[in-house]
Amino acid sequence: MTTMTTMNTDSNQPRPGIPALFTQPPPIRDPLITETVDLQNATVEKCLPFLKGIHSSQKDFNDHGVPALQRDLHTGFLYDALEDYPEGFVAMDASRPWILYWALAGLAMLKEETTRFRERVIATLRPMQNPTGGFGGGHGQTSHIAGSYAAVLSLAMVGGEVAFGLVDRHAMWQWIGRLKQPDGGFRVCEGGEEDVRGAYCAMTLISLLDLPLTLAPGSQAREAGLESLTSGLPEYLSRCQTFEGGISGSPGSEAHGAYAFCALACLSILGPPEEIFNRHMDIPMLVSWLSARQSAPEGGLSGRTNKLVDGCYSHWVGGCWPLLESSLEGKPDNTEPPTNSLFSREGLIRYILGCCQGNDGGLRDKPGKIERDSKPSLPDRLECHKQQLLILIFLEIFTEP
Repeated sequence: MTTMTTMNTDSNQPRPGIPALFTQPPPIRDPLITETVDLQNATVEKCLPFLKGIHSSQKDFNDHGVPALQRDLHTGFLYDALEDYPEGFVAMDASRPWILYWALAGLAMLKEETTRFRERVIATLRPMQNPTGGFGGGHGQTSHIAGSYAAVLSLAMVGGEVAFGLVDRHAMWQWIGRLKQPDGGFRVCEGGEEDVRGAYCAMTLISLLDLPLTLAPGSQAREAGLESLTSGLPEYLSRCQTFEGGISGSPGSEAHGAYAFCALACLSILGPPEEIFNRHMDIPMLVSWLSARQSAPEGGLSGRTNKLVDGCYSHWVGGCWPLLESSLEGKPDNTEPPTNSLFSREGLIRYILGCCQGNDGGLRDKPGKIERDSKPSLPDRLECHKQQLLILIFLEIFTEP
């Protein structure tokens, strides 16, 4: 139940119902002062008024002291993202499919009707599809696996046979086959880099479009002896796990929250998490690394070692936890909200709803980030979509008395 409550007369006292864990600085501070430590301390100080529920911009709270999700403001913010942009946004010309995806996904998660945009989405994406397969980021641009992912998911969100019929599935299958590499991974475009983004996006497209798994003739991977689009892929992802326990974009690189999600989500498409994770990942090390991404009092998640909490990584790392918990618990026998967890759902909810909601709609990275009076930047819209996804996943507790 969400209720209107008045501010405390003592501006330093937290709102009733908020655990002390989220209202006080960490009891143990790093005695070594570095730039990283200074930034961490400053972030905590900026977050505390929002976590306490005493910042002047906050209004509606439930009995647990959790701010309300400002649905009306966020939907207006996202609808605006689907309208015209000023000329300065020409720099985002190669991200047109993402503009659609970020806005439509946020609206869909807020249970807004997205089919109304069907004709506009089809008309926008049609010129971006290349006859050799895949979608570019803009008109006449090289096909890219991430842009193709965003394009196909946008078509799925507006729905209908005409929308899905736009995709040249045969050309897409051949193109993805050309991206497949002999070591099991995928490039993001022909001649481009190979990383776990390419693997996740490729498997998502293969699954959604029900593409054949057999490699197309002429594929470099097929000539190297691989038979399937999935051949060697789990092993490639396994080689991306680092000594820290996290997962990097490619073997030998730094563990990174976004790449960890891409790798785990890709494995989840390849097989049941409770089976495939335990075969190809060091689960105790992964749990240790993911657990270290959350700290108090902020409650949000960081993406790498010695990095600050932020909204973007709260999405990527937060998205890893349901997949990992599924691998440890298997299929649940009931649909009741979990009472125990490997991470603090409450902390994550408090960070996103308390620290990341903008006054005029949309979600920011963290308090202290610049809030713009004009049309917010596209990364702001990405934050809005990603954090709303987490809210809807984890809002099953601490939102009702």
